[in-house]
Amino acid sequence: MNNNLFIIIKREFMERVAKKCFIFTTLLMPLLMLLMMAMPTLIMVFSSPSAKKVAIIDETGIVAEPLVEQSNEDLTFVKTDVALESAIADEDYYGVLSIPADVVENPTGVKLYLHDGGSQITEQAISGMIDEAVRQQRMKKYEIDNLAEIMTYLDVDTSLQTIRIQESGEEEQTSSLMSFGIGLFMTFMLYMFLLLYGQMVMTSIIEEKNNRVLEVVVSSVSPSDLMLGKILGVGLVAVAQVIIWVVLICGLSTAVLPLLLPEGGVNAASSPELAAAVESFGSVSFILTLFGYVLVFLIGGFLFYASIFAAIGSAVDNVQDASQLTSFAVVPIIIGLMVGLAAGNDPNSPLALWSSLIPLTSPMVMLMRVPFGIPAWQIWLSVGLLYLSFLFMVWIAAKIYRVGIFMYGKKPSVRDLVRWARYK
Repeated sequence: MNNNLFIIIKREFMERVAKKCFIFTTLLMPLLMLLMMAMPTLIMVFSSPSAKKVAIIDETGIVAEPLVEQSNEDLTFVKTDVALESAIADEDYYGVLSIPADVVENPTGVKLYLHDGGSQITEQAISGMIDEAVRQQRMKKYEIDNLAEIMTYLDVDTSLQTIRIQESGEEEQTSSLMSFGIGLFMTFMLYMFLLLYGQMVMTSIIEEKNNRVLEVVVSSVSPSDLMLGKILGVGLVAVAQVIIWVVLICGLSTAVLPLLLPEGGVNAASSPELAAAVESFGSVSFILTLFGYVLVFLIGGFLFYASIFAAIGSAVDNVQDASQLTSFAVVPIIIGLMVGLAAGNDPNSPLALWSSLIPLTSPMVMLMRVPFGIPAWQIWLSVGLLYLSFLFMVWIAAKIYRVGIFMYGKKPSVRDLVRWARYK
């Protein structure tokens, strides 16, 4: 690396990491991720219904008792014989439940009268209790001994545990749902970085071109070194941000995640997927492996697409003129995201395989497939093709760049860019 290239990389890197917005977003993102992890627990804590007392006016004479027996600390049922109007007027009750005489045969006429706004959780709980009470009354008509126990026995809820056989022959418990979630997170992270930092390269070139800074700089630095320095400098900003996230997330997951779990941990027998997720995200090596893949495809994907953005930025005078040409970079990224989402449903389909090898879509699609435990040769073949494509793309972009930075007052066409790329 020559000295001029190093100076450009350092300038582009320091100019961006010193900004307050970089520091703010870098430190805030892990906290947002932690908040998302803790969100289900927080929602359960703060959305728990308050204790409510419901009066029951039962015209059947048989449904109220099972409901009273199902009372708990959050929802208490009280059977009353007063008139409906009197019960509604009593503000000691949260509500009044009116059960018609034919509820066993036609459970559609049940009414709940409330003084205040309704609670979906409470209404669902009451509906479930009424369903169970009506079900018990219906089963009694068949006069079959132990019918309730038989129905409970016939109610099957299979808990499927997925075991992946690794190439070494060892067994590893996995979860397709967890793999999909991890792949989705990594794919969207890469999608955001490619668009954000790729357009940052383009915008920086356009601004310097308008200020005529490039004309001064290229007098001492070759256009190729100038373009490559901008790409590598901005790319290092993205890499630094990811590395900081890795350190913060590893620390937060090992320190905070145990505090969010119930005492005794998660029961693997009743919640195998949740147990697998807790075990995985509590492992520093697992997090480092995931972000290692993110960095590999982030660097390759950014270098590839940033070359395209740099060529576009050098060819136009303002961002408005670049909007049409940026579709050559933005559309493949969006297609890669959409194909990646489809690959999450079947990571071994021909579409998923080939799109994860084509450099235009491979960064997003391969990151979606990686958590599913695909063969290692597919990953490294995709990486090799991606980095080789970057070398070719940066060679083409440098040819466009060295011509485009001196072109003013004309919005170039695609034919112009092709002609510039063919110059020797």
